[in-house]
Amino acid sequence: MAEVVFEGVTKIYGDGTKAVDSLALDIADGEFMVLVGPSGCGKTTALRMVAGLEDISAGLLRIGERVVNNVPSRDRDIAMVFQSYALYPHLSVYDNIAFGLKVKKVPKEEIDRRVRGAAEVLGLEPFLKRKPRALSGGQRQRVAMGRAIVREPSAFLMDEPLSNLDAKLRVQMRAEVSRLQRDLGTTTLYVTHDQVEAMTMGDRVAVMRKGELQQVDEPQTLYDRPVNLFVGGFIGSPAMNMIEATVTKADGGLAVDVGKQHLRLDEATLAARPALRRYEGRNVILGIRPEDLDDASLEPGTPPDRRLKGVVELREALGSELMVHFTVEGTRAALTEDVRELAEDAGAPGGPAELESLGSGALMVGRFGARAAVEEGKPVEVAVDTRALHFFDEDTSQGIYDGDMNEKGASE
Repeated sequence: MAEVVFEGVTKIYGDGTKAVDSLALDIADGEFMVLVGPSGCGKTTALRMVAGLEDISAGLLRIGERVVNNVPSRDRDIAMVFQSYALYPHLSVYDNIAFGLKVKKVPKEEIDRRVRGAAEVLGLEPFLKRKPRALSGGQRQRVAMGRAIVREPSAFLMDEPLSNLDAKLRVQMRAEVSRLQRDLGTTTLYVTHDQVEAMTMGDRVAVMRKGELQQVDEPQTLYDRPVNLFVGGFIGSPAMNMIEATVTKADGGLAVDVGKQHLRLDEATLAARPALRRYEGRNVILGIRPEDLDDASLEPGTPPDRRLKGVVELREALGSELMVHFTVEGTRAALTEDVRELAEDAGAPGGPAELESLGSGALMVGRFGARAAVEEGKPVEVAVDTRALHFFDEDTSQGIYDGDMNEKGASE
């Protein structure tokens, strides 16, 4: 095993496109690091530079103690698992797993030991004589994993390996890949567009945007304290609601005005975000996650200054919960460059244009309890967990915390 370190690594293509810009990232020995971000953010390019499939334009890349900028891919002691499985259709499962070892002329007895050991770990023992066409998608992905495992590399590189699987199998394989990595303890760099994969699998998650690292941290920290609006909007499903608001004084404390409605902020919120006091009288972007909203009738103890009034536009019953889309008058959805990019990446119907078309009303999504008695076209009172609100600077899109959060979050 070995750590993988990016020291100001940059990739510029011949046409001048800067795919990765001064990436500084330290993946510890044995760590499961996930690179996540929208399509075209540079995450796969970063992975391919570690694999030796892309030249490095500037900076240093280390695997263990070695600088590998000019080391051929075959000599980097890494194993890669591709999105497409890349199995040989004419070879059996056994021979697919053993292929790389045979090329390296590993002794036959050692090959057999490693292949059967990997097959046992992956539950492939009954299928060793089958051809790939006789396997399910999940079994094929296990074969691809087995081919990487038997190499006993210093690091695994995984490029969206689960994206070709159906939703149910993808959930199952997420758990299996995580378990396997923990058991083997091999340093792993995993690339995905799926932030749910990132949050559930990674020891740490690195969020990229337009070739630049935005924040790298443990999944829960990314969720609770996103360094900027982009990270806040990308992490979480459904995505965070982002609306225009104003910070105002309220009985010695602070409130946030959403149109003509007021949400009072308790002392715990202010203690966690002392820099918010400097924004009194100023506009901010207010972030509210859907899971921090609920039908106020299910929480009758919620005071009036912890509620928002709106009109239900759409309800989606999911059995265990309701996704309720509602409009709040007097405010608008934040329409920064970050929000537009997130809407386009998510493929939202109408994208940013749909947000603009709402005029003075902001469309929000709440994750309500399954027994919420809400109807489309009818008013609704929504309880807001004000302890979990997020605040972002209107001009810089940076999270408003304690003044030092932004510099720390981008560099850890």
